[in-house]
Amino acid sequence: MEQLTLGDITVDVVQKNIKNVHLSVYPPTGRVRIAAPLRMNLDTIRIYAISKLGWIKKQQVKFREQPRETPREYLNKEGHYFLGKRYLLAIIEQETPPKVKLRHSTIELYIRPETDTQKRQAILEQWYRQQLKDLLPPLIQKWEGKMGVSLNEFQVKKMKTKWGTCNRNAKRIWLNLELAKKPFHCIEYIVVHELVHLLERNHTDRFIAYMDHFLAEWKQSRNDLNKLPVSHWNWEY
Repeated sequence: MEQLTLGDITVDVVQKNIKNVHLSVYPPTGRVRIAAPLRMNLDTIRIYAISKLGWIKKQQVKFREQPRETPREYLNKEGHYFLGKRYLLAIIEQETPPKVKLRHSTIELYIRPETDTQKRQAILEQWYRQQLKDLLPPLIQKWEGKMGVSLNEFQVKKMKTKWGTCNRNAKRIWLNLELAKKPFHCIEYIVVHELVHLLERNHTDRFIAYMDHFLAEWKQSRNDLNKLPVSHWNWEY
């Protein structure tokens, strides 16, 4: 991978077997990446990047001003999200095994007295994980049928830099645990994105054509995902 420096902006350059140039600015920090055809030399890519500097800076400002969540403390009346909706956390202490219940406007966290913050977090994250694992199978099955692909396995895990990944050889996708907090259409967009990788490995013109064909509104879903409050970790997609 090459890098271009344009003033105070660093541009990652990846050259691939593609037809057109693709410029991306990634949340949350505004990292800039250009995917360019193999035939294009670095000077031409630099000129292209300079021509897009105004747009790049505008996108970077937008991402830097994006709302950020503060680190969670897992206390009463603290805000937590599930499927795009904000709930207030209700801590209920009792001498029974821990559990989580979703109510109309609250997420009830049942814990033993003196349960520390780390354990509270682990209990709630396990609940998020199970909710996502329950939601995903019918969604994956729906898109396998539409796309003519077959997945062997999916897993949910905490990831700091990706919403999802795909292992084409194993026919397995990993999905970020944080997706449980996002609206359903954003989850669907990531599922479709990862399944398309079974048809096309890289983010080529062919990949984009598949996305346009299967999920016409995918760009809007991506934009919606990028506009939502981000964790105190850095998420990129």
